[in-house]
Amino acid sequence: MNAVSKLILFAALLFFGAAPAAHPAEQTSSPLRLLPEAQVSSRGIYLSDIAENPGTLGSIRIADAPAFGRITILVRTQIVEIVHRQLPDLDATNWAGAPRIRISGKTQPLEESMLKELITSTLQKEIVHDRGELELRFARPWIPVPMPDEPLSIRVLDLPNSGVTPNFILRFEILSGAQSAGIWQIPLQARLLRDIWVARSALMRGQTLEASDWVAEKRDVLQLRDAAIAVRMSDDSCELMENISAGSPLLSRSIKPRAIVRRGKLVEALLQDGKLLISIKAEALEDGILGQTIRVRNIASRREFRGKVENEQTIMVTL
Repeated sequence: MNAVSKLILFAALLFFGAAPAAHPAEQTSSPLRLLPEAQVSSRGIYLSDIAENPGTLGSIRIADAPAFGRITILVRTQIVEIVHRQLPDLDATNWAGAPRIRISGKTQPLEESMLKELITSTLQKEIVHDRGELELRFARPWIPVPMPDEPLSIRVLDLPNSGVTPNFILRFEILSGAQSAGIWQIPLQARLLRDIWVARSALMRGQTLEASDWVAEKRDVLQLRDAAIAVRMSDDSCELMENISAGSPLLSRSIKPRAIVRRGKLVEALLQDGKLLISIKAEALEDGILGQTIRVRNIASRREFRGKVENEQTIMVTL
């Protein structure tokens, strides 16, 4: 381009300006073609969902999305009227395509793996909490069902009074946002995994708890007949109430506070009567833990009475 041509072009731009931007109504060069069927998200029905290549007109909202499982039918005259209210200057007389459109919500198949994850996370958060790591299996195969193509959640409707057990039936509702997508009931098998104390080797009744005798292992606590307990090892204030075989867990029924006074042991019995305090030798007639009241016998008179265990050597008797 020579200097003269450049000068002419500059003058034209200066005096006449750039070409005006096309109005949204003028940006569709060819007739808009409506589709016979469409699927939409929960955001609503937009012109881009129901027409081919709508260009900038695609952002026009036509109506609310149909509820899950429902169908919305729109005819061309309805659509033209709705668009005309938003763009009065738009020429819609040359629109082509289907005279009516069948509109449904977008769906996704709810597979077993996805449903299991939803149920597991819900029960873990609302029922199990921090009592262990929940694992679930379906007792019978789950047949995939169509669901809204939106984030889903689970609402627990019915659970056995015993809560999550090795085998139980769960009744639940599937939600898409605040909208219900249906109610189901399924049998489940569960495991609740948690680290518990397990005996390294065979242990005898009466032994105190020693850290070297136990190891932490992850076990299914739902299969235990009694609750597994978390205690501080190397604690001589507790002792075993029963023999425990190697590999067996430490249960609440397995331990008790250790007796500091044993049956047949000679102790000092302090008899208190007001300000008068008398000390005598006595025989413990039963085991006793700290603070427990037990029977003792006066060595000299053979008289029996009851007293509170103060320590390993002393029983306090109040007359």
